[in-house]
Amino acid sequence: MRRTGTTRRGALTVTGAIALGAALAGCGDGDSGEGRKGSAPAGAREAAAKAESALRLRAARTSGTLLAQYEQVVTAHPATAAGLVPLRDAVRAHTEALSPGADGTARPGAGESAGTTAMRGADRAPAVSGSPAPSGSPTVSGSPAADARTAVKELAAAERRTADTHTAMLLTAPPELARLLASIAAAGAAHAYLLTELAKETSS
Repeated sequence: MRRTGTTRRGALTVTGAIALGAALAGCGDGDSGEGRKGSAPAGAREAAAKAESALRLRAARTSGTLLAQYEQVVTAHPATAAGLVPLRDAVRAHTEALSPGADGTARPGAGESAGTTAMRGADRAPAVSGSPAPSGSPTVSGSPAADARTAVKELAAAERRTADTHTAMLLTAPPELARLLASIAAAGAAHAYLLTELAKETSS
């Protein structure tokens, strides 16, 4: 990969920080709906909590799969780490923010699925550059492309698909989760653009 200077790397780092901030901001207004929740029958509140937990799990799995793809590319093409690690870390933050229980309300019970356990393994993935995903984390089918440029292009496409999936989930999400999904989808679109530009500067 050709040298791109500190400007490009700085932009990627700042974007990762913005993405993390957006995820946290999306969670920030959790008290706004407490009064409405308190006025609903207990059965309705429980059903709503279960539905939100299931939606969070689906969204977290989607981000977890993207995180696993980042890990694969960084491991297969270490020269891309400087550009990819800030974005990968932002995706990890998104996965953690989306996971059931992240909002302090929709927590899975003792009989949680194996998929939930696997996702929590992804959340605990080490943030060391080039480190492989843990054995319990979601996996992606196949291996990254043999050349780094194509692998980065594939990541850009994966970011767009993930953003589209999160956007579609807005239709059935409660307000607080909808704001979080919207923030993460917007960050994913920005990631896709940056990855497309990064691919142009990456040697095959």
